[in-house]
Amino acid sequence: MRIGVVGCAGRMGRTLLREVLAAEDLELAGGVEAPGHAAVGRDLGELAGMARLGLQVGTDVAALARAADVLVEFTLPEPTLEHLRLATQAGTPMVIGTTGFDAAQRSELEALARAIPVVWAPNMSQGVNLLLALVETVARTLGVDFDIEILEMHHRHKVDAPSGTALALGEAAARGRGVALDQVRVDARSGHTGPRPEGAIGFAVLRGGDVVGEHVVVFAGEGERLELGHRATDRRIFARGALRAARWVAGRSPGLYGMRQVLGL
Repeated sequence: MRIGVVGCAGRMGRTLLREVLAAEDLELAGGVEAPGHAAVGRDLGELAGMARLGLQVGTDVAALARAADVLVEFTLPEPTLEHLRLATQAGTPMVIGTTGFDAAQRSELEALARAIPVVWAPNMSQGVNLLLALVETVARTLGVDFDIEILEMHHRHKVDAPSGTALALGEAAARGRGVALDQVRVDARSGHTGPRPEGAIGFAVLRGGDVVGEHVVVFAGEGERLELGHRATDRRIFARGALRAARWVAGRSPGLYGMRQVLGL
């Protein structure tokens, strides 16, 4: 299977390059970056910290979509949607790990996925996706007698907050309670806020250092507290999950899929 990596010079892009090159059943179709990026023209093997491949970082996403069996992308919402439009024109399935989509962008993503199979997940690690299922079950079981707070921490370079994974955890908790997250979400507290509203789902965000990703969901009741969490120490877990999704999505019917389907949860 030929994999095309969009955003190949970023942290996740380079990790994806290494994982594709190390996999016996995968072949690197190419990698692209934005025009003007310092990595354009560099050898993809050297970019990944490996031997030269004779393949250079390009800028033509449409050409890569035609050359690849599956495109994989972890970048930003606006360019991801632009690249997804090109993938639909080429009929190439896509795996998307980009986070930070707003409501309108998510609607467009869903609409474009009617043309090709797309796996989109805010977090592609196996552990996090099991955590999502657990959070939904616990929220359904405990009810509003337990307050829900979601704490996340990432490296200093992350640009969106709360993280896509934190929001997915909030959505899982809200589903468990049978409510929409937007109706109960509390993003920040400062000053004299008054008592905590019943049923609220709160978010706390930390940024610093080189933290790959940490998430804790706290269910706080009277006299007891339950905490469910996940700590990522190596971003290879996300790349491996994305490549598992790429293997799974090839040949699927058009539609928007998640890691639950990929993992059979």
